Amino acid sequence: MKRFADLFASLDETTKTNAKIAALADYFMVADAADAAWAVYFLTGRKPKQVVPTRFLRQWALEAAKVPDWLFDESYHAVGDLAETMALLMPEAPVASERPLHEWVEERLLPLRGADEGGQRRALLQAWAELDARQRFLWNKLITGAFRVGVSQQMVILGIARAADLAPSILAHRLMGEWRPTPEFFRALVAPGAAASDPSRPYPYFLATPLEGGPEQLGDISEWLAEWKWDGIRSQLIRRSGLTFLWSRGEELVTERFPEISAIGDRLPEGTVIDGEILPWNASGVLPFAELQRRIGRKSLTKKVLAEAPVTLLAYDLLEEGGVDLRELPLEQRRSRLAEIVAAFGPESRLKLSPTVEGESYADLAHQREASRQRNVEGLMLKRRSSPYRVGRVRGDWWKWKIDPYAIDAVLVYAQRGNGKRASLYTDYTFAVWDDGKLVPFAKAYSGLTDAEIRQVDAFIRKNTVEKFGPVRTVKPEMVFEIGFEGIARSTRHKSGIAVRFPRILRWRTDKTIDDADKLETLQAMVGPETPEEPNEQQELF
Repeated sequence: MKRFADLFASLDETTKTNAKIAALADYFMVADAADAAWAVYFLTGRKPKQVVPTRFLRQWALEAAKVPDWLFDESYHAVGDLAETMALLMPEAPVASERPLHEWVEERLLPLRGADEGGQRRALLQAWAELDARQRFLWNKLITGAFRVGVSQQMVILGIARAADLAPSILAHRLMGEWRPTPEFFRALVAPGAAASDPSRPYPYFLATPLEGGPEQLGDISEWLAEWKWDGIRSQLIRRSGLTFLWSRGEELVTERFPEISAIGDRLPEGTVIDGEILPWNASGVLPFAELQRRIGRKSLTKKVLAEAPVTLLAYDLLEEGGVDLRELPLEQRRSRLAEIVAAFGPESRLKLSPTVEGESYADLAHQREASRQRNVEGLMLKRRSSPYRVGRVRGDWWKWKIDPYAIDAVLVYAQRGNGKRASLYTDYTFAVWDDGKLVPFAKAYSGLTDAEIRQVDAFIRKNTVEKFGPVRTVKPEMVFEIGFEGIARSTRHKSGIAVRFPRILRWRTDKTIDDADKLETLQAMVGPETPEEPNEQQELF
């Protein structure tokens, strides 16, 4: 526990990538396999759900810290993080715990879930008494289900690769799919030979890089294959060992959620892996993303939902054929083999080949790209015909040439403090547009401003708070921002009747007054007549 807590602190205290990779490598060089397995589990974004209700954590933390309620609440509002607040207020243990990480997780953390209230209280008070401040902060992050640290999975892979003297691509593949954090898993992960592969295991995805500027910089257009950039769920369909597996890019096994695609997998030749996109699709073609959301998160799929929100797998790439890894072959060859597999299913199948976009020049492609929204796509993909299938986001071979986001000028009306390092600043904003002379909230946004701009906005909020309710401040309507978003749909969950996807701040419009902000009718005009309601939008706008 001590060594992992030290690693967590080292990663949290630096923003330098090389320093983080070095810290990871140092840890994995000496960590016991049982501890290392859990470290990989947590560092790659996996985490147990919160095992103790927040109200109990607060109550027992007050008991351990021996502070009044008001001081705890004021400290929490200042820090902005429950785990850190509890760690800071409690008296520190005289010595750090030498108990290893895997014992803390397996013998102390996981049993909390099945314990009664009294058992949880005793276990937590005892744990807090045994841990120093650094370990307690980490422990609190784990029990609240809020563990996260500023490292990407790629950084973790590079750190382990350096420690184990393995190619990062090998580790990336071994970490895909489902696995349990056991000593045996970690030993297989860093084994020098080719580890026996789980038949369900997908390949690491090759991700495109955003194209900045025009595509002319890419050279001869004949070297590039253009496709539409579809708006669905990136997936891999796998047929191995007589079984079918469908994985999302988020490494979630979604085979049961899309039985139509699973049925396709059952008919694929043995040893086939297809990279593609799950899309809502009917006889007329691709549907808006909101239709796909009707399928996401449902515990059961009724015949009605299956009929009203049908899906198709649009195939991009062939990664494996006959059990042979094809990723080093040129894209053109992989696509040619993929076309043969797709053609065998027939034109009415739910497996389709992603069509190419033909153009004699980049200007021709740019002209076609202008119709992206009418086609329910996000722009174009440009892929080098000779490119292998790489791991992660590697610049040079695959580019995404997206259309500009929707944009609207809106007024800041509510603000809330951020989390973690931004806990002392107001960084979470709610924006509104005009409707019959009133400002109606329509979106929240957290990103897009520079650190200097955040400080300026924070100072304005503090000086111009009209009302407080809980952690939220009503702000004097004076500041105008350009808000960008990727999609828009009708919504019965919002007063505005509108839900937007991926809202963010594009720029602070210091040149405009609130009278220049857009109207709700402008947003309503962006919603097409056939656009379905956004069913899963849960955003609270105060």
